[in-house]
Amino acid sequence: MTLTKSISLVALVTGLLLLIPLTAKLTMANMLWTAEDFVAAGILLFGAGLTFVLIARMGDNTTYRLAAGLAVAAGLLLVWAQLVVGLVGSEDNPVNLLFGAVLAVAIIGAMVARFQPRGMSNAMFAASLTYVVVTLLALFVWPPSPDTAEPQVHLATVLAANGMFAAIWAVSGWLFLRASATSSNQNRQVA
Repeated sequence: MTLTKSISLVALVTGLLLLIPLTAKLTMANMLWTAEDFVAAGILLFGAGLTFVLIARMGDNTTYRLAAGLAVAAGLLLVWAQLVVGLVGSEDNPVNLLFGAVLAVAIIGAMVARFQPRGMSNAMFAASLTYVVVTLLALFVWPPSPDTAEPQVHLATVLAANGMFAAIWAVSGWLFLRASATSSNQNRQVA
């Protein structure tokens, strides 16, 4: 599929996905999305789709594309969760801004690795580790203040949810590692 067709498909899927909250907004009185929410969601979804299309084109096997999709999904979920509810305390807790370091590590690592599978693996593992460190810092070094804490959410729930996010980055790293091995085997067979 050409790049233009892929981008058009991403735009179409983004539009279709935005029909879900639009339908809810039109049919449910308690749907509180504003025009800004729709714009933000559209930018996030289209940006994630475009990022996947561009990165997936750099891989030469299905495992690489799956790893790229998982990494992009992890980034999208991280940003979305930050905007909607926050990852530690409420979305108003300033310590949540530390989670931007996870995206920075993943993006900078991917660019330094020039999107090669082995380097991408290292970048995703580093993002996973960064996620764990930031979560621990956010919970135990700079705990949420009473006005940004959510007392109904228990520590175990926060740890489990953040552990799942870190695991997504780690699984992406593992898949990039497998893609690296697959690429190496294919190169050996050709030679």
